[in-house]
Amino acid sequence: MATTPAPATPRTGPPPARSVLRDTAFLRLWAGTTASGLATWALPFVLGLAVLHRELGAAGLGLVLAARTAGFLIAVAVGGVLADRHSRRAVVLWSALAAASAAPLLALGLGRSLLVMTLAAALAGAGQGACRPAFQALTAEVVAADRRQQANAAMTMAVRTSTLAGPTLTALLAAFLDVGTLLLGIGLLWLVAALLPGRGAPAVGSAAPAPRASLRAEFVDGIREARRHPWFLAGLGALTAVIALGYSATSVALPLISRDRYGTGWVMAAAMTAYTVGALGGALVTARRRPRSQGWSAFAGLAVYGFAPLSLMLPVHPAVVIAAYAVAGIGIELFNVPWFTATQREVAPDKLARVSSLDFLLSYGLAPAGLALIAPAIAAFGVTPVLAVCAAACFLVPAAAALVPSARHFGRTPEPGAR
Repeated sequence: MATTPAPATPRTGPPPARSVLRDTAFLRLWAGTTASGLATWALPFVLGLAVLHRELGAAGLGLVLAARTAGFLIAVAVGGVLADRHSRRAVVLWSALAAASAAPLLALGLGRSLLVMTLAAALAGAGQGACRPAFQALTAEVVAADRRQQANAAMTMAVRTSTLAGPTLTALLAAFLDVGTLLLGIGLLWLVAALLPGRGAPAVGSAAPAPRASLRAEFVDGIREARRHPWFLAGLGALTAVIALGYSATSVALPLISRDRYGTGWVMAAAMTAYTVGALGGALVTARRRPRSQGWSAFAGLAVYGFAPLSLMLPVHPAVVIAAYAVAGIGIELFNVPWFTATQREVAPDKLARVSSLDFLLSYGLAPAGLALIAPAIAAFGVTPVLAVCAAACFLVPAAAALVPSARHFGRTPEPGAR
């Protein structure tokens, strides 16, 4: 007996992915990260105002900022271990509360005790450092894998916006408020960073509870995890070289070139603004762009930073320098966003914070060493040879890193339909 075939179900494609910006949990995390970024970038500016108001000496400013950097470097390693050992949300809470508690101590010591200010700055840096790997790992818990690149782009846009808005808002508020009140305002921002983010879902694939080793042993275990990913080691080496050499060289040389070649400070201000605006544009591009060879594309973006020191070597029109910085800003985010996304995807979830802390520890930790060495090198060899070496390093080191076999796709095969 013949049967009537059932009507075919029309085939439809998968539903469009919901924008990460409509996810309340992510928005809370994003707002907390933005608050921490504003607090981080506002603090050096507020301390600079204290120098202008003669409430802090120039030598004291250097000591306080050095203490903050030292606190950051120590805590970023410890914070990575703690964020893998305990709840990432709890690490964000307590580290941000530590940074918040440092603000009234800074205000208390202002004009009274340099020792109190130095200890408070170290505490602020420790809170900031412990937050970084925890925020990075918490993003992987809050956001589904297919939306992490968009989430990381939104996060980096928050950081770049903070670099512009932090000092600008502080300068506006300084017309009405004294330095002590501004420091308390920074503490309030850290309170927002501590209390606003929600709890992330447990990371899929996390290891079962086991007897805990020492902090040192667990950090070494994170290093072992990083060594399992050759693309990660290559990328970290390239990023460290670009920051320690390229970024440090331009940070020292740009003010000198702006003053001596162009006779004005506006070239420096315009170039740094162009860099930040370019980075914002790069983050927008990477929110949607999925190149087939994601790793190679990211390394090409990182190498583009070499145009910044190259533009300072040559007697070009100021517009060329500004354009070079804008291009460098675009390139750095063409690297950063896929880099963060790949790390969240490829690294074992229970070791993600430790590997992220290794990233911050080397890439940002060696920047002060680069700054300390570049100035004597310029004095000894001249600005042009130093810039030439640093520009060559920016171009060549990422190119060499791209030759690592797993670097082309950052440790995975390309997704179907990637372009």
